[in-house]
Amino acid sequence: MNKNIIAIAIAALGFVIGLAFLGNAIKNRNKSENTISVTGLGVKKFTSDVIAWSGNFSRNSFELKSAYDQLANDRKVIENYLVSKGIPKNEIIFSAVDIQKQFNYNTDVNGRSSQTFAGYQLSQTVSIDSKDVAKIENLSRNITEIINLGIEFTSSPPNYFYSKLADVKHQMIADATKDARQRAEKIAENSGSSLGKLKKATMGITQITAPNSTEEYSYGGTFNTSSKDKEASITIKLEYQVD
Repeated sequence: MNKNIIAIAIAALGFVIGLAFLGNAIKNRNKSENTISVTGLGVKKFTSDVIAWSGNFSRNSFELKSAYDQLANDRKVIENYLVSKGIPKNEIIFSAVDIQKQFNYNTDVNGRSSQTFAGYQLSQTVSIDSKDVAKIENLSRNITEIINLGIEFTSSPPNYFYSKLADVKHQMIADATKDARQRAEKIAENSGSSLGKLKKATMGITQITAPNSTEEYSYGGTFNTSSKDKEASITIKLEYQVD
C-alpha cells in the first residue's frame, strides 16, 4: 500500500515538473519569436582626393638594341615633359620593359601556313599616383602633347580613390545603426510595445558608386574608381527583443 502511494506521488511530482519545463519552453519560444528585425541605411557622398593615371608607349624594330634605345629615349622625353608640367620625379613610376617578338602569318595556295619574323615590339608603362587631382586630370586630357613629340603613346582613363575611406565607413555604420533603431522604435510604438534588448546586429557590404548612376550592387561589394565624385552606402540589420 505504502509502495503504491509513493509511486503515485513520484509520478505526480514528475508530471508537475514536466508541465513546468513545458511551460517554460513555450514561454521561451514565444519570447524568442517576439522580436523585431529592421534594416537601416547609411549613405555618404564624398569627392576623391587621390588620382592614379597611367600611359603606355612602345617602339618596333627588327633590331632589339635599336628598339630598346628608341624606347629609352622616349622614356627620357616623357619624364622631362611630366616634370615640366609640375609632376615630382618621385611620383613618376616606369614599369619594366616588356619585349614581344612579332610575326606575320601566311597561308599558301595549298593551305599550308607559315610565319615570318616581323621584328620586336618593346613597350613600357608610366604611372602616377598623386593627391593633386586637378593637375593629373588636366595632364590626362592633354596627352596629345606627348604624341606631338613623336612618341606612340596611349593614355588610360584616370582612377580615383579616397584616402579617408575608413572614416567614411565609420560614419556610415553609425548612421545606418541609428536609422535601424529609429525604425525599430517606430514599429514597437505603433504596435503598443516597447523596444527591448538588442539581440543581433549584422553589417552589410559597402557599396561605392558614382552619384545618380545605374551601377548595380554586387554581393562582394562595388567599388567605383572611374568617378571622382562618389556615393557610398552600407546597411545594418538589427534584431531587437520586444517587451
